[in-house]
Amino acid sequence: MSMLDKIKDMIKGHPDQARKGVDKGGDFVDKKTGSKYSGQVDSAQQRLNDQIGDRRPPTDQR
Repeated sequence: MSMLDKIKDMIKGHPDQARKGVDKGGDFVDKKTGSKYSGQVDSAQQRLNDQIGDRRPPTDQR
């Protein structure tokens, strides 16, 4: 069993906690890099949330 399979098994049934972890991890990276890569971090967070099963509508950024 690969590491990715193990992570997927741990996430199953706990998508809200996984999303919180993704958000905290992204915030940590933004803080450490001075938000220099915030666009890339946001993109990575969105992709991870899609993999977790995040089906929330995108926020309105007008």
